Amino acid sequence: MSRFLLLKVLLGPLLRLFLRPRVEGAERIPGSGPVILAGNHLTFIDSILPPLVLQRQVFFIGKDEYVKGRTLKGRLMAWFFTSVGMIPVDRDGGHGGVAALMTGRRVLEEGKIFGIYPEGTRSPDGRLYRGRTGIARLTLMTGAPVVPFAVIGTDRVQPGGRGLPKVGRGRRITVRFGEPLDFSRYDGMERDRYVLRAVTDEVMTEVMRLSGQEYVDMYATKVKAA
Repeated sequence: MSRFLLLKVLLGPLLRLFLRPRVEGAERIPGSGPVILAGNHLTFIDSILPPLVLQRQVFFIGKDEYVKGRTLKGRLMAWFFTSVGMIPVDRDGGHGGVAALMTGRRVLEEGKIFGIYPEGTRSPDGRLYRGRTGIARLTLMTGAPVVPFAVIGTDRVQPGGRGLPKVGRGRRITVRFGEPLDFSRYDGMERDRYVLRAVTDEVMTEVMRLSGQEYVDMYATKVKAA
């Protein structure tokens, strides 16, 4: 039994009971083959939800600092994060974006599900921000369909992305999946920046529709840096 299945069998029922996620549209995820999951990002626990509610394992990029702890707590955290599908990448270096893109490509070429947050970071204020074009490059390079998804309510369950989730009245989480998006009409055009922007904006429009968030046509990283 893989670590993912072991973790899902042991902790899955407890996490579902604790977080009580409402799931919509999970049947839209293809049962096999490469799939890109593209969603909004509100707080730390967002990446735990797709692996929790789907039958297939989902791989996400995560900061390598999450798996570098040498204490018992640090090693347990590293085991947990890598078991649920986190792939550690140094995203702070000059080539962090390229490393993340190549990692995603490898996962997809192996016929697996790769999850990505096109905004590139957590939303600073609960709104949905402009997507980075890495999502477009991935789907055009691999031919994998993009399934947009939205997490709703996680920012109320874990405000600021810190501490244990706080569940209770008025703090219900929803995970909503949309219809797969096919961009095969743009085959061979992954170097065209206008095509990359058009694909990315189409994905973000679907994420906005699913999440109900207000859209801001600027990068979240610029807002955080201001």
